[in-house]
Amino acid sequence: MSVRNPSPSLYNEDLAPAEERKWGAFSIFNVWTSDVHSLWGYYLAASLFLLCGSFVNFVIAIGIGSLVIFVLMSLVGNAGVRTGVPFPVLARASFGTFGANVPALVRAVVACFWYGAQTAAASGAIVALLIRNENLLAFHQNSHFLGHSTLEVICYVIVWALQLLIIQRGMETVRKFQDWAGPAVWIMMLVLAVYLVAKSGTFSFGSEIPRDVLIEKTKDAGVPGEPGSLAALAAVAATWITYFAALYLNFCDFSRYATNEKALRKGNLWGLPINLLAFCLVAGVTTTAAFTVYGEVLLHPEQISAKFDSWFLALLAALTFAIATLGINVVANFVSPAFDFANVFPRQINFKRGGYIAALIALVLYPFAPWETGAAHFVNFIGSTMGPIFGIMMVDYYLIRRSQLNVEALYHENGEFRFQSGWHGNAFIAFAVGVLFSSILPTFTTILPDWWGTYGWFFGVAIGGAIYFVLRMGARRKPAFAS
Repeated sequence: MSVRNPSPSLYNEDLAPAEERKWGAFSIFNVWTSDVHSLWGYYLAASLFLLCGSFVNFVIAIGIGSLVIFVLMSLVGNAGVRTGVPFPVLARASFGTFGANVPALVRAVVACFWYGAQTAAASGAIVALLIRNENLLAFHQNSHFLGHSTLEVICYVIVWALQLLIIQRGMETVRKFQDWAGPAVWIMMLVLAVYLVAKSGTFSFGSEIPRDVLIEKTKDAGVPGEPGSLAALAAVAATWITYFAALYLNFCDFSRYATNEKALRKGNLWGLPINLLAFCLVAGVTTTAAFTVYGEVLLHPEQISAKFDSWFLALLAALTFAIATLGINVVANFVSPAFDFANVFPRQINFKRGGYIAALIALVLYPFAPWETGAAHFVNFIGSTMGPIFGIMMVDYYLIRRSQLNVEALYHENGEFRFQSGWHGNAFIAFAVGVLFSSILPTFTTILPDWWGTYGWFFGVAIGGAIYFVLRMGARRKPAFAS
């Protein structure tokens, strides 16, 4: 749809409702293959596999978690299809035309941090391959720059630059990259699993890994209970659901380009419960086979590929893992801040410039490598604030507005979503209380039980959403007094 007379401070072509919609079920499916099939995704899947203690427990915990993810992504995805707007614009309906910049910047901060972390992971896979050569190993050990080895810096900058090429032509290029990268990663994952299973001579789901090894390997995972216990299984499902917290907010950045809701539903069905469970099973089989072959639990795929006898197979694995990590960076950590920064200054920043800002921040962060320090706790703290934001937005769209939204008014300063000078007080009250229970109290105090933090995102969604609903309904019932 076209927007008539939009306010310049709220509108540019990239933020406008999507008119060209070419993303079919296959492209939506590959959003998820790109998002989860990364070095970090593999590491999480393998870790959760160990925490389950058995194949049956794993299927139950990950299966339930993946179904919940499917439902949540369908909620925000349908909103994107129906309105055609990106996340920061949709947030205007609940937070106000200018208040929406707060959740947008929260999402952007998290994305910039992980953009650097994922780029470092992808370049690390390349470094692990290169140092198989004696000369490059010596260069890696003896030459340093910006607090890293010079080889690491070179690989980081190259991978960083390659990602910029992907988005030169906007979201359509992103779709084409995903449609190629998603299947390629799956093929390599299967090759890796088959190679290790054949070399180990066994096919199993964790039975070869002794229980004392499981306990030792998972003791610092922050999950209550021993592997296989009910508490551990519940925490596994919760962790798997929370892993996607950022994309629950900005999945409409992609679904707005879907051809229709049927294509979205089909793509989500194959990409989420089916694909996620299959990916986690492959990660579990690979981890078990690697333990049999190498005698140790290797949760990072580049650690496994570094041990390959075949240089060609190691090269193939390193390139594939790098491509997979670029995929998640584009999906989760590039597209979102590109729209988020554009939303703050639409007259000065478009999609490309917003993406460049995110990439530049990641480049500046690299010498400090905050993802290798306690700064990760800060970003996780900020990330947990996304629970209340999601709860507020979904309550507003589905329960308050019954899926009926005046899209054109989202682009008008003095329209329906002006609230209090562009800020919606009820949303920020609900947001503050939700953050208190999802982030502040479990992080900085001992008032709440230890297990609370594991489910902090869920409490944020429930509390933030509930308070917003009560405040909004109360405002509707408030009688108007004559002056």
